[in-house]
Amino acid sequence: MTDNHAHIVENIRTVRKNMDAVLQGRQNATLVAVSKYKPADDIKAAYEGADQKHFGENYVQELVEKSEILPRDIAWHFIGNLQSNKCKVVAAIPNLYAVETIESSKKADSLNKACIQVSRESKINVFVQINTSGEESKSGAEPSACVEIAKHIVDNCPQLNLLGLMTIGAPDRDGSEGENPDFVCLRECKSKVEQAIPGLSLELSMGMSADYQEALAAGSTNIRVGSTIFGSRPPKQ
Repeated sequence: MTDNHAHIVENIRTVRKNMDAVLQGRQNATLVAVSKYKPADDIKAAYEGADQKHFGENYVQELVEKSEILPRDIAWHFIGNLQSNKCKVVAAIPNLYAVETIESSKKADSLNKACIQVSRESKINVFVQINTSGEESKSGAEPSACVEIAKHIVDNCPQLNLLGLMTIGAPDRDGSEGENPDFVCLRECKSKVEQAIPGLSLELSMGMSADYQEALAAGSTNIRVGSTIFGSRPPKQ
């Protein structure tokens, strides 16, 4: 194992210790190691050295290439913008665990149709992405649309399993005005959806390298941590 790979393993262990310190056994949370732009060897080191199973990728082609050469029990999360014409490619990845960026009923329909077209054997977990910060540069549905989209998935997309809600949120929230409003908003959306669909229990995907501990304290069950584990990334070519 190289020094860099040993460092990656140690970083994962540190993140898990921090997670345990926040959660204190109150709930389980999934650590998604965001591996975009990182070589397959780095992912394999995390998988083998730290028993890390959940990894997140932002770009379809990168996800396809890595999924073909890395262990088949890795649980891949697609966390980038999913174009409708790429749904079939994503749906064909056998160990795709979740798509976290479903922002509309139309996109859910496209992914559901793609699952049928590729004869996918298992459902794909999906998160509805909510634009909690209201920034025009951010993808995601308006918070007011969360119930409508969730109902559509449950009622009309049998190849999809509605697992939760996701937000990226605004950067550089410093907590000076209390709890992060993005986290508050996503929790409120969760409550509305669960009230509208009896028996549904949603996960919350919120929190990244800079704020994952705060997110866990706010109720996140799925954190997406990249640079804290793998180090800084090169710019996209």
